[in-house]
Amino acid sequence: MRVIFAGTPDFAVPSLAALLAADYELAAVYTQPDRPAGRGRRLQQSPVKQLALAHGLPVYQPESLKRDRAAVASLVDLGADLMVVVAYGLLLPQRVLAAPRLGCLNVHASLLPRWRGAAPIQRAVLAGDAHSGVCIMGMEAGLDTGPVYHRLSIPLGPQETGGGLHDKLAALGARALLEALPGIADGSRVAQPQDPALATYAHKLTKEEADIDWTQPAAAIARLVRAFDPWPVAQTRFQGEPLRIWSAQVAEPSSTAAPGTVVAADRMGLRVATGAGLLAITRLQPPGKRPMDAADFLNARAMTGVCLG
Repeated sequence: MRVIFAGTPDFAVPSLAALLAADYELAAVYTQPDRPAGRGRRLQQSPVKQLALAHGLPVYQPESLKRDRAAVASLVDLGADLMVVVAYGLLLPQRVLAAPRLGCLNVHASLLPRWRGAAPIQRAVLAGDAHSGVCIMGMEAGLDTGPVYHRLSIPLGPQETGGGLHDKLAALGARALLEALPGIADGSRVAQPQDPALATYAHKLTKEEADIDWTQPAAAIARLVRAFDPWPVAQTRFQGEPLRIWSAQVAEPSSTAAPGTVVAADRMGLRVATGAGLLAITRLQPPGKRPMDAADFLNARAMTGVCLG
């Protein structure tokens, strides 16, 4: 098959690498324009662009495919059999969706129809889902509403983080893509429609969501800490400054102290009262410092009785 690949971040790289390793004919790679990044705000190529250029593939970087008619015409002229889309970040107009002979496929990081939308990985951890996975979906005009050709599932461990699950699903998505493509090409793999009644939506993450509400149960706060690692990172306030929380878990026993109160602080970490149960903070990051173990944070501080938030 003659394939167009569209993707931008690290999550998309294993899928592109898998297509290259399997010797699919890659007509072109589409990725978002270079963006300023880092302290110097220098233009930085996307991870997908870096891999594509390393393999001598033609790279296209339109600002938009909905408004740029010339860019759409160039894509159509490539005469692809299939377009594979993995975390591309641009909306595809109907003319693009209909251009390849076999349509457009999306590697989506959830077990559809659960967690359609922008942040399915973090939402699965935040909700305490027992399983997550990937779907190979036929794309249509709706938001992640297309029929599913193939799905692979994995269990979520009790210490699963957003970053750890991201890496697992990136690799799993590449595997699912290669498993699905032969049957899609010869018509033997039939897509199954999604049940819209079971749909949930994974709204885009915001920094505001990372602020810890200590009136919530300890179990919910622990999930938030894990889901928002490595971004946007859960945080609270200490002495008027943000204090980022990188690692925490539910602790025993419970406490009658006001939510946010540090009821104990020792080498085991900070135990903080919540709306239900105690949360043990074991790794954190003060302003201007690197992440550190709670024991190191406590070397010069007496925290028992302090109220966070």
